[in-house]
Amino acid sequence: MKGRAVITHTEGEANTSEARRAWAARHPDPATRELLARDAGAFLHQSLSSPCLSTIARAEGIWIEDTAGRRFMDFHGNSVHHLGYGHPRVVAAIKDQLDRLSFSPRRFTNEVSVALAEALAALAPGDLGKVLFTTGGSDANEVALRLARAVTGRFKTISFWDAFHGAGFGAASVGGEATFRSGIAGPLLPGAEHVAPFNCYRCAYGHPGPAACGLACARMVEFVLEREGDVAAVIAEPMRAVPVVPPPGYWQAVQAACHRHGALLVMDEIPTGLGKTGAMFAFEHDGVVPDIVTLGKALGGGILPIAAVVARRDLDLAGDYAIGHYTHEKNPVTARAALETLDVIREEGLVARAAELGAHALARLAETLAGIAIVGDIRGRGLMFGVEIVEDRATKAPGRAAAERICYRCLEAGLSFKISAGSVLTLSPPLTIARDDLDRALAIVARAVREEAAA
Repeated sequence: MKGRAVITHTEGEANTSEARRAWAARHPDPATRELLARDAGAFLHQSLSSPCLSTIARAEGIWIEDTAGRRFMDFHGNSVHHLGYGHPRVVAAIKDQLDRLSFSPRRFTNEVSVALAEALAALAPGDLGKVLFTTGGSDANEVALRLARAVTGRFKTISFWDAFHGAGFGAASVGGEATFRSGIAGPLLPGAEHVAPFNCYRCAYGHPGPAACGLACARMVEFVLEREGDVAAVIAEPMRAVPVVPPPGYWQAVQAACHRHGALLVMDEIPTGLGKTGAMFAFEHDGVVPDIVTLGKALGGGILPIAAVVARRDLDLAGDYAIGHYTHEKNPVTARAALETLDVIREEGLVARAAELGAHALARLAETLAGIAIVGDIRGRGLMFGVEIVEDRATKAPGRAAAERICYRCLEAGLSFKISAGSVLTLSPPLTIARDDLDRALAIVARAVREEAAA
């Protein structure tokens, strides 16, 4: 494959870097090294995955454990572990459902799948009340876009550079990450227009902040809506999981523009929904209700794969077409896991808990990292927060190498998390985490950042 362009992977830390090789060389036991070698021999290699970081032999609560017995607090979890790993209520519900009804062909219905659809309709605000299930978020986003096409009679979309909406061709087309769009990915879907995302720390339009910009990033969405004239949907993450929080009024301005130009607003809540940001849905922070919302990842309780599309009731207009039609569309076992997950979130008060612990975490990071020259920004909502590492505060040059070194220092100390956008330490613990464990993890991060700054 000669002549390939060099791609900067920003969806996570690289798995082919010198730092990764050094980490792998420090694996202390033959069993870990052997399983990693078998994995590399058996699986197709791909960026951010195989070759893998390490092994997992056990996962429970906030903890993952490798074959050498090393334990890590997991502050990544692919965003599935809102309840931690192996929540006993979800495990028991799945076992019970396996004894009752283990599968349902999609041309038939079953009590538990209908109950889940009804529960999501009751949970979602506004008139969001019609549901389809898929096995993953990528598929859910593609179902949402098919529905938007059917409803509007249009096919174009507006989405955001640097966004992630899944790895399928349709999801990658509206996504904005080079890892999923470049080289072998093309050609992608026609009509997938992109604009710069909101990011007050790194404004694409050069503004110093929301007080001075007049929401230029939101105005650009309307500019493209107006110029294209026939956009079916704007699809976006309500809060970017990098993480980046939208400026006040952003989504209200975008939604108003969608209404003026006949486009639907689709919110991808796959990583941020179900309480992670301190609200059941991240868009609730911004005073809007989208036309369609997609959910996934944590919906299966950190055990089983299930995702959902929840649309306004009056958008149920595609009855003559197959817009989902997946084999496991009404799988009673995955539906039971999701129902129990919703019950646990409600009964254990995890949404309010995420808001409280998230505010505590941001305050602690601001205190312990104050004045450190390589810390450019600290931001987030609820239990999705991050620290952006820079080479220089004045230029805001991303500190990619420093962020990677910090990441591996934290792994050595027993904390696992993801690097996003090349240089953001992205911390996303389970909503069930104990406050003492959260403080211990924050102390590990602070110590690793200070050590890197002093090096």
